[in-house]
Amino acid sequence: MDERPGTPIASVEAVFREERGRLLAALVRRFGDLDLAEEVTSEAIEAALARWPVDGVPPKPGAWLMTTARRKAVDRLRRDQVFATRLAILRVEADRADPVPPPDPGADLPDERLQLFFTCAHPALAAEDRTALTLRCLAGLTTPEVARAFLLPTATMAKRITRAKKKISEARIPFRVPGADELPERLPGVLQVVYSIFTEGYAASSGPDLLRLDLAEEAIRLARILRRLLPQQREVAGLLGLMLLVHARREARTGPDGELVLLEEQDRLRWDAPMIEEGTVLVTVALTGGPPGPYGVQGAIAAVHAEAADFAGTDWPQIVALYDVLNALGPSPVVAVNRAVAVAMRDGPQAGLDLLDELAAEPLLRGYHPYIAARADLLERLGRDSQAAEAYREALDLAGTEPERELIRRRLAAIERGGS
Repeated sequence: MDERPGTPIASVEAVFREERGRLLAALVRRFGDLDLAEEVTSEAIEAALARWPVDGVPPKPGAWLMTTARRKAVDRLRRDQVFATRLAILRVEADRADPVPPPDPGADLPDERLQLFFTCAHPALAAEDRTALTLRCLAGLTTPEVARAFLLPTATMAKRITRAKKKISEARIPFRVPGADELPERLPGVLQVVYSIFTEGYAASSGPDLLRLDLAEEAIRLARILRRLLPQQREVAGLLGLMLLVHARREARTGPDGELVLLEEQDRLRWDAPMIEEGTVLVTVALTGGPPGPYGVQGAIAAVHAEAADFAGTDWPQIVALYDVLNALGPSPVVAVNRAVAVAMRDGPQAGLDLLDELAAEPLLRGYHPYIAARADLLERLGRDSQAAEAYREALDLAGTEPERELIRRRLAAIERGGS
């Protein structure tokens, strides 16, 4: 790291990106209040922005930030005695359960982000609040940035984040890593939050763009942190491997004008080979040493796609078998739709359509445009153009992003030209 005066601001910001989550986690652990920790973290970063470009980045930037933030927190508490008294009571209660060692000013900043992960993803919080809080606290996005990520007004997102913080305070949600007996139950919630961030980035639910690479890459960064903090958890490896294998296709998923390019039409030379290799290794780890988990199996499906030289050469029987395993782990309508599409590739479009039609009464698939679009595609392959066109029109009304709508319009126009 460049420690000379005049260090470029980009280098300083890179340090903040790496250190902010650890700093915030350590301060919450120390003072027991998320709002206070956020405020003094921001103030410490502001101080660093003023000093470091002139003086250079210190040898231990995390320790510098921690010392600065802790001093600011103490100053804040001295000014507000009522708040300090309330905080002291909460801190005593927390220390009885899990004492905090005294800080060592010369030590490296401890990495307590794992505790913050589990706090932000606590099951007592509403699902949408967990994702918002994780992006705010661990990814370091501002409230307006979190709001933009999910195309919501800033005021709405601010209410979600405030609601989550209030719930943590009022419910006395502990800032700790679950014990070994609790971890299997709690870890899936943390992984789901990270994966939901990734899926919103990989396939946006609405808006003008199909991809939001910043969100997808932030989810991968968070998964890498989890992997470092929980190296023995195979499902963490599975989630990271799955996301890397899917993200490796990012450059081929859209055309020059941002249009959606389907898997069968993608130029596989544009796939990220090193990312595929890393993802495949992680999926192998996830599937070794015990029963598979859902992220490991989904990663295996992505790996089968990645190893095929072209779409026609994909091992569809293996993909169907993996979907069978995934369905046994946790049946869901979405898994059933994906399995039906794989069966269509293995056994023909009629076999896949029969399976999709069996799902027609499933409430969770009403309004799920990939289901309608899959039916339209199989109907088109079977030459049932009028039914395919009707299904495409329904999917067009449900599609969330403009690239998805444009693809459906192209498919619908092709059918209408053929019938004219």
